[in-house]
Amino acid sequence: MVTLKEITRENFWDCIELAVEKQQADFVTSNAVSIAQSKVQPECIPLAVYDDEVMVGFVMYCIDEDDSEYWIYRMMIDEKFQSKGYGRSALKLLLDRIKSDETRNKIFLGVHKESIAGVRLYESFGFRFDGQVFGKEHIMRLDY
Repeated sequence: MVTLKEITRENFWDCIELAVEKQQADFVTSNAVSIAQSKVQPECIPLAVYDDEVMVGFVMYCIDEDDSEYWIYRMMIDEKFQSKGYGRSALKLLLDRIKSDETRNKIFLGVHKESIAGVRLYESFGFRFDGQVFGKEHIMRLDY
């Protein structure tokens, strides 16, 4: 069963060792940088994606200080576990968690348009490009 769990002293190194395929490396920030970011930006919530007791990926989300909206800052599934439904399961769990906060009604994320699998996954959940671009990331938005 797929679950989202806190990053702890006990699972920190497992999280750091997760990696995407080489051709995807430009699409995601390292988990080490993301965890460091969460220490200086405490609004960021990093979580490990588990299948039972095996860590298979990483996500990080927050209410962004600039616009007071939910953002999914990071999402990655380790190269050994890709194309097995973990990304879809993790995204569903994360969206359910975010949507439980009834004070907001939209979620943003940035994606490289070259990340075809990522774009397709996000679109399948209702995310749509909103025209904003930050660096190489095109912004997608989900209204709920």
